[in-house]
Amino acid sequence: MTNYQVEQTTIRERSFNWGERTYLMGVLNVTPDSFSDGGEFYAPTAALAQAQRLVDHGADIIDVGGQSTRPGAAQISLEEELNRVLPVVSALRSVLDVPISVDTTRASVAQQAVKAGADMVNDISGGTFDPEMLPVVAELRVPMVLMHIRGTPQTMQKLTDYEDLVGEIYEFLEQQISAAVAAGIERSHLIIDPGIGFAKTLEQNLELLRQLPKFRRLGVPILVGVSRKSFIGRILDQPDPKSRVWGTAAACCSAIAGSADILRVHDVLELRDVCRVADAIWRSGN
Repeated sequence: MTNYQVEQTTIRERSFNWGERTYLMGVLNVTPDSFSDGGEFYAPTAALAQAQRLVDHGADIIDVGGQSTRPGAAQISLEEELNRVLPVVSALRSVLDVPISVDTTRASVAQQAVKAGADMVNDISGGTFDPEMLPVVAELRVPMVLMHIRGTPQTMQKLTDYEDLVGEIYEFLEQQISAAVAAGIERSHLIIDPGIGFAKTLEQNLELLRQLPKFRRLGVPILVGVSRKSFIGRILDQPDPKSRVWGTAAACCSAIAGSADILRVHDVLELRDVCRVADAIWRSGN
């Protein structure tokens, strides 16, 4: 595998040594309407129990999100997002020592969630929806995931007309890395995500997975989120997101072969074993 410009990132006193193995980010949606588990972990007690399960199953990071980003999802108010996220982050921090990520596009949510105990920010807009996001993350001095998207979750599936799919996504991520560094975020705190399923068709998602190694040239770790997504459901003719675990596993294997560093997944127990075997095949000796 290609050398990393960023070889290590420390998150909550844990060292993430990029290239050594695949790390798992467990999804914790505290929403009533997420595409595969909406409403299940809405209450803080249910969220805490699920987070503990994810950690017990092998999650390296817990990603807490209060705003659904499924296609067509409506934007909720700032107050509602804070009311969903902050009690859960506080509850998790009181009992878990695993790094907590907050999945948000709002700088004020990021700021208050980190104050409540979160350790990093996962922004599906790559820092573009809120002009205060990059300066706030720089001030917080925490790692950040920059993801590629076009439009918003309400409009993105109508914005899939690319002249150069990989080139345009690469250029966007390169620009946002530069903007983040210019805002004062350390390069060693940046992680990129090509945004599988966000303003991409089935064929484009597959092409991104095939071309994933090209993003290594950006020199920062790569996060990939394919878990239970609709393109897998279409391939399998499987309408139930929870029944897409083995399709997810196949896509995750492809991502690992393509140099992904973090996989954002719902089914941590199953994907932990997938990662261990895939890492033995593709990372051993590199």
